[in-house]
Amino acid sequence: MDYLNIALPKGRLYEKSYKEFEGIGFACPEILENNRKLIFENEKLRIRFFMVKPSDVGKYVERASADIGIVGKDILLENMPDVYELSDLNFGKCKMVVAGFSGSNKNTKRVLRVATSYPNIARDYYSKQSRDIDIIKLSGSVEIAPLLKMADVIVDIVETGTTLKENNLEILEDIVDISARLIANKVSFKFKNEVINEIINRLSTSKEVSL
Repeated sequence: MDYLNIALPKGRLYEKSYKEFEGIGFACPEILENNRKLIFENEKLRIRFFMVKPSDVGKYVERASADIGIVGKDILLENMPDVYELSDLNFGKCKMVVAGFSGSNKNTKRVLRVATSYPNIARDYYSKQSRDIDIIKLSGSVEIAPLLKMADVIVDIVETGTTLKENNLEILEDIVDISARLIANKVSFKFKNEVINEIINRLSTSKEVSL
């Protein structure tokens, strides 16, 4: 049987993502060892894990370097990879919001300056409101943009809202709830359907048991 290749996101979702697989019997002990390996295999189970930037998970799955992967809904909405979204894993929960100083989004007579790392999500959100915007794409902490008067508002992920509060910013509008999703390559889903469906079913069962 061919290996099942699984892409895991580095960063905040990584540990929980691996634990999800470990919890349903798809473990790979060497992934917990202190080493610099990039790919981890369990020969007995015929599974292979590798870790990539969260924004790249969808691309690895789309291009079939990975058969399945775990990625945040924000990445799916922003990058729109051509993959199957199989299930909501109900962890890594946060939300995409518009934030800024109180009332900074109210003046609809002028172009709204929006700082964000998610230009496609921001553009889609405001196009539905028929509102003219100027997207300022940033890669780092976008919260600083309103403080320096470079932007009127930001579109970003919020978990606790602490950073906003500490900088006198507030949530002005909710855009969409975000959580971790299990995705699959479309061809892999066809030819490795049995093992992928087994993973889906086990994950679903584990969620029901934990409730």
